[in-house]
Amino acid sequence: MYEKIINEIKANLGQNNDLNRKYLSSQIDRYKDHPYSKEIIREISRMMWDCLTDEEKEEFIEISDRENPIIDILNEISGDIEMGDYETSLNKLKRFMNNFPGMFEDDKVSEYHSFTNPLEELIFMKYVGAEKQIRYIPDNKPLLDLYYIYGFLLFENQEFDEAEENLKKALQINPVSARIILELSEIYKMHTHSFNKFIIYTSDALKYAYYPQDMARCYRNLGYYYIEENQFDVATALLKYSMEYEMSIKAYTELQYIESKGHDINMTLNEAISILEDKNIQIGVNPFVLKTLEELSKEYEENKLYNQALYFYDLLYGITHDEKTLNKIDEIKEKVNN
Repeated sequence: MYEKIINEIKANLGQNNDLNRKYLSSQIDRYKDHPYSKEIIREISRMMWDCLTDEEKEEFIEISDRENPIIDILNEISGDIEMGDYETSLNKLKRFMNNFPGMFEDDKVSEYHSFTNPLEELIFMKYVGAEKQIRYIPDNKPLLDLYYIYGFLLFENQEFDEAEENLKKALQINPVSARIILELSEIYKMHTHSFNKFIIYTSDALKYAYYPQDMARCYRNLGYYYIEENQFDVATALLKYSMEYEMSIKAYTELQYIESKGHDINMTLNEAISILEDKNIQIGVNPFVLKTLEELSKEYEENKLYNQALYFYDLLYGITHDEKTLNKIDEIKEKVNN
C-alpha cells in the first residue's frame, strides 16, 4: 500500500519544480489521515527537498546550522560536565527534554541510524542488520549524543528507569555502540535482581568493541561477575587480561580484594589467556572487527585518502600495538606533511 502510493506520487511529478512543490503540498494534505501518514509525509518531504534549487538547499542548511537546539544544549552543558557538575547539567537537560518534540524516529517503513564511522556500520550489517529501509540521521543533529548524555546523567543521579529509557533510545540509533551498551550494563549490574542482562550486554559490547578502553571495561565487568560467583581464578585472569588494554585502578582494586580473600593473584598472561579460553570468553578484539579495520585502513590508503587511512590505522594500532602498523602510520604522516 505504502509503496504503491509513493510510486503513484512520483509518477505524477514533472520537470517544473514549482508545480511539483505545489502538487506535493496537496498530497501531504490528501494523506494526512492515512494509516501510513507519517511514512508518506516523510517521503513527500524528501521529494520536496529534491525540488529545491542548490541555492535554496544551501540557505536551508545555513538556517538549520544556525538554529540547532540540540547542538546548543550539548555545548551549554559540556562545561558543567567537564567540571563534574552533573546536577546542573542534568537540570538543564531535563528542561530541554521536557519540550523536545523528538525527531528521526523509526516508522513502519524506515529506521534511523547514526554511526561514528564506516566500521560501525559494517559491524551493524554483520551482526544486527536492518529490518526496514535505513535512513541516516544528519551529522548536525546529534541525537545519539543527546540521548546518551541524558541517560548517563540520569544514571549518575540514580534515576535508573529514566536512564535505561534514554540509553535504549541511543542504542536504537546505534545498536553496536560499545559505550552505550556498557552504560546500560551498569544499570543492570546495580538495578536488577540477577546479573543475566549485565553479562549479556557486556558480552555484546565485547563483540563490537574496538577502543582499548572499551575492551578493558568489558573484561573488568566480566571480572566483577566472576568475583560475585566466587570464581576467583577466572576473575583474576579477566582483570589481568584487562590491563593489556588499560592500566586501571579499578582492576588493581578488584585484584587486591581477591587477594584479601586469601587467593593468589600471581598469574602470567599466558595462564590468564588459558583460563579465559577454557571459559569460552572472547580473547582480544573480535576477529571480524580486526579484519574489517585492516581492510578499511588499506582501502583508504590505496585510494590516497590519507586522513581517513590514518584514522583507521590509529584505531588498529590502539588495539594491536603492532610495530608494522606504527611504521605505516609514520609513513602516511610523512606523505601528508610533504
